[in-house]
Amino acid sequence: MIYPEFLKNNDTIGICAPSQGTGGRLPDLEKSLSVLHSHGFKTKETASVRSIQAPCSTSAEERGKELNSLFLDPEIKMIMCAAGGDFMDEMIPCADFDLMRKNPKWLSGASDPTSILYPYTVLYDVATLYGVNAINYNIAPWPVYLEDSLSIIKGRVPIQKSSKRRLSKPPFMTDDQTFDIDSQWKSTAAQINVKGRCIGGCMDSLKDLIGTKYDGTLSFLHKYREDGVIWYLDNFSLSADSFYRTLLQMRYAGWLDTCHAAIIGRVCFPSTDTGMSYEDAIHLALKDIPVLYEADIGHTVPCMTMINGALMRLQYDGHEAAVSFELK
Repeated sequence: MIYPEFLKNNDTIGICAPSQGTGGRLPDLEKSLSVLHSHGFKTKETASVRSIQAPCSTSAEERGKELNSLFLDPEIKMIMCAAGGDFMDEMIPCADFDLMRKNPKWLSGASDPTSILYPYTVLYDVATLYGVNAINYNIAPWPVYLEDSLSIIKGRVPIQKSSKRRLSKPPFMTDDQTFDIDSQWKSTAAQINVKGRCIGGCMDSLKDLIGTKYDGTLSFLHKYREDGVIWYLDNFSLSADSFYRTLLQMRYAGWLDTCHAAIIGRVCFPSTDTGMSYEDAIHLALKDIPVLYEADIGHTVPCMTMINGALMRLQYDGHEAAVSFELK
């Protein structure tokens, strides 16, 4: 596994908008940039970061060119996706993966950027970061999960622990960022203590990659078969029924063949077409795999930063969960 160079003081983070721009949320972007600058980083934006165009920041071709330009730029030490979105899939062919492989840099994002993070790791063996986008460092008072994210960028990889409190609404749907309700991860096993290669992302995006030329999952699983994998799955808005069918599709595609455990985040917009619950789907589709769910993964906060490709240790004692990484 290739681990790009971590950031030092005064290093420059390149920000691009391979999916949606931030033009509708410029105050949040400015707050986030202020936080990054206060932590000793410089930032450099591509032309479409502040785009108000919807649903994508610009054409797929231009988004690809902007991403590629950051990998070419020697000043840029890390690349952050500005925001999520819906149509990053159309940009994937415009990304120069050969260039990205020859110039490995940390690539960080969440939600729709799964479509570029995931192939970069499973096809080219370069570790990537899933947790937050560049616009998401805007929450005050400063929470632990964002501190952990910046620690990882700097090369200090902390043990991330399940939070006792969380925000009841998605952070983009409220101005009050106070963690206002209790949080408790749930589990299909009384205790879990496993290791495996960390891999995953937003399920809404992952499902579209299954069986395509950007799906290098089986070769990744084969290469790291002795380690096995731990899947983390962030469900943005799949209904319980679609969630179940996607888990089955993953199984039928062989994605779960060396799975030691799975972590499933809180669904952002829950729904059901048939009366099936998300818990039903987990027990039916993953009955032979230890699963932690309602976890601090994905669109609701707090959300942990996952290091795709790294060796993860996942521990759960019935009350608290802990996630740690070895970069080897």
